[in-house]
Amino acid sequence: MPGNSFGKAFVVTTWGESHGKALGAVIDGCPPRLPLRELDIQEELDRRRPKKSAISTSRREPDKVEILSGVFEGTTTGTPILLIIYNKDADSRAYKAIKDLFRPGHGDITYQKKYGIRDYRGGGRASGRETAARVAAGAVAGIVLDQEGIKARAYTLELAGVRAQHVDFEAVDRNPFFAPDLDAAGRMEEKIKEIKASGNSAGGIVEVRVDGCPPGLGEPVFDKLDADLAKALMSIGAVKAVEIGVGLEAARLLGSECNDEITPEGFLTNRSGGILAGVSNGDEIVVRAAVKPIPSIEIEQKTIDIHSMSTTISVKGRHDVSAIPRIVPVCEAMVRLVIVDHLLRQRTI
Repeated sequence: MPGNSFGKAFVVTTWGESHGKALGAVIDGCPPRLPLRELDIQEELDRRRPKKSAISTSRREPDKVEILSGVFEGTTTGTPILLIIYNKDADSRAYKAIKDLFRPGHGDITYQKKYGIRDYRGGGRASGRETAARVAAGAVAGIVLDQEGIKARAYTLELAGVRAQHVDFEAVDRNPFFAPDLDAAGRMEEKIKEIKASGNSAGGIVEVRVDGCPPGLGEPVFDKLDADLAKALMSIGAVKAVEIGVGLEAARLLGSECNDEITPEGFLTNRSGGILAGVSNGDEIVVRAAVKPIPSIEIEQKTIDIHSMSTTISVKGRHDVSAIPRIVPVCEAMVRLVIVDHLLRQRTI
C-alpha cells in the first residue's frame, strides 16, 4: 500500500506537493464532540512558518488552513476531517535550469528510479513543504491530548554544533530558533550567519518531551510505542536518527548504570525515556531527532543528469539554511500523532 497514511486508530493521510496548487491532510478517527476551530490549527502552522532571521527561506507562504469537513458548529463530528492549505508563493523559475540534474542529498534520483517521473519543482512530494500538513494534523491531535492533560513540547537542543546547556520552556518561543536556552540561541545565530555567508547549510538536534502520558500505551512486539515514535520522526525527510531516553549512550553503560530503579514513589531516574518494553511507564517521555543539513546549497557539487552524464550543480533559489527551527513543530506534531493513536487504541482494551 502507498505510504501516505499514518496511524491505526487516529489515521492521517497527507497529500500535495511543494509547488502544486495546495496540500493538506485527511484525519479519520478523531473523536467527536471536541472543540476545533481553524484558529487552533493556524496557531501551530504559524509556528512552522519562516521567522525573520538569518536562517529562513524568503518564500512567504501564509499557510492559511481551511477545514472542509468533519466539524459542525465548531465541534468535531467523528467523521473524516479534511484540512487544506493553498500554496500562494511558489516560484518554480529557479528549478527550470536544473530540472534535468539530480541534486545531491535530495530525493530527485530515488523518486526518478522509483516512479520514472518526478516533480522537479522544489522536490514535489519529497519537499519539506509537505510537513505543513503534518503540523495541521498534529494540531488536531493536540486538542485530543489537551482533554487528557497530556502535553508534548519540542525545542532545538542543538544547532550547527551549538548545544543548549539547560531547558527553559518559557525561552522556547522567545527566540527564532526555538532554543530553550537564550544564551545558546545567540550563539546559534552567529554560527548560522557564518554558514549562510559561505553558501552552506547546517543540521542539529530536536528534543521532544511528553508530560502527563499515562502508563500502558504501546503494543507488544511490532507496534511498540518507541518503535512508532521512531518511525514517525524518521518519516520526516530531514531526520536521519532517533534516540529514546539515553539513546546511543545506553550502549556504553553497564546494566547497573542504565536501569531505572523503582521505588514506591516511582522511578529514581529516567534513562529509559519513559518507555519500557515498548510501553509507556508513566514517566516523562524523552525523544530526540537528529536533523541533517539542508541539501540545497550554493557550493558547487558533483552530480549527474537524467542521461547519467557527469556535471556539477549549484542550487539557487529560496532555501532555509537549516531545517531547524521550522522542523521543531513538525517533530512535535508527529509525536502528538503517535501518542493520540496509541491512546485511542488503548481504550479498546
